[in-house]
Amino acid sequence: MAPARQELQHESRCRPSRTVDAWRAAVATRGRHMETPGYRRRTRCGGWGLPRSVSSLAAVGLLCTALTTFICWGQLPPLPWASPAPQRLVGVLLWWEPFRGRGGYPKSPPDCSLRFNISGCRLLTDRAAYGEAQAVLFHHRDLVKELHDWPPPWGARERTDKALVLRVFDDQEGAVTLTGKALETVGSRPPGQRWVWMNFESPSHTPGLRGLAKDLFNWTLSYRTDSDVFVPYGFLYSRSDPTEQPSGLGPQLARKRGLVAWVVSNWNEHQARVRYYHQLSRHVSVDVFGRTGPGRPVPAIGLLHTVARYKFYLAFENSRHVDYITEKLWRNAFLAGAVPVVLGPDRANYERFVPRGAFIHVDDFPNAASLAAYLLFLDRNVAVYRRYFRWRRSFAVHITSFWDEQWCRTCQAVQTSGDQPKSIHNLADWFQR
Repeated sequence: MAPARQELQHESRCRPSRTVDAWRAAVATRGRHMETPGYRRRTRCGGWGLPRSVSSLAAVGLLCTALTTFICWGQLPPLPWASPAPQRLVGVLLWWEPFRGRGGYPKSPPDCSLRFNISGCRLLTDRAAYGEAQAVLFHHRDLVKELHDWPPPWGARERTDKALVLRVFDDQEGAVTLTGKALETVGSRPPGQRWVWMNFESPSHTPGLRGLAKDLFNWTLSYRTDSDVFVPYGFLYSRSDPTEQPSGLGPQLARKRGLVAWVVSNWNEHQARVRYYHQLSRHVSVDVFGRTGPGRPVPAIGLLHTVARYKFYLAFENSRHVDYITEKLWRNAFLAGAVPVVLGPDRANYERFVPRGAFIHVDDFPNAASLAAYLLFLDRNVAVYRRYFRWRRSFAVHITSFWDEQWCRTCQAVQTSGDQPKSIHNLADWFQR
């Protein structure tokens, strides 16, 4: 049974952050008082010149605001990943090592109990144990490359590569049209075994989806919250001890010598993030690191210590899709102690995972010039800049351990699921919507 999900909502459950709005108002009035409804000049005595009834209402409003903030911060998506009691023994077979094919897992499988507090897992790499596995993981990038390397139909004594390709792909049109006898062969697997499709690329960088047979997989495993096994690239968790230091590098302003940094490994002039960079760099200096494009090599001190020297980090995704929020936010920005400037899904989607005041979204501004002006404003106003780190008082960052964590979470999902059969009828329609 998949963990409980909330419907994907692309509207923020919390009020938008007012930091940007206040800055805009200050610029628009050129130093004059903001003409906010109900605003009154402060008296010499330090009061606001309001009647008692209005003052009472203001106090109540402040209390409601505080409660709203607490509720919003508490609405980070729950991750039901605890194992309070020993679970039944479950075998999970990793059919291909991700991005390496059939070469075998280069290290010993993780101990799920020690690493993630998940007991009762038997992680398998030996294909001879295929019939003993309750679940089999198939990594998509290897799936489309290893067309002849699939499990044999359960109970069949022999198979041919031609028949095997027929089971998985439609060679005639590259579409999902397998039916009848071929589809029966696809479903021929050990009783109760689940085939799990695993992918952590965006739909824009996931080739071959339309060529997969219908009902080939039982479950999905990805960063999408509506996956059967949901494993994000990272998440924030509440710190049990307020005095505990959050993970990563603290935002030490004395160490910050630069304004904006960006580390990019795949430079493509057609991508939205590269186009936006060109616009932004006309108005503010951006130091680019990477092996492609205008980037220079990351210094020997490493990525995190390099980014820690900057106030802002461009956490720009290679494409914009629902829930596609990668290590660019969690590791490169949060762990490095830089304020992330994000380009990816919309702000409401980000706010499902992080507090609204923890990041700057490019969509908050009409153009790159306006964003650059705001970054320069924050550079001059330290007190306002520091507000973007308030989340660190209550939360710490967890970075997903690839691919160990996915392996163990699949085991946990099998343990907590029922026996109700399920298959993904059209994987492409689900993932690309």
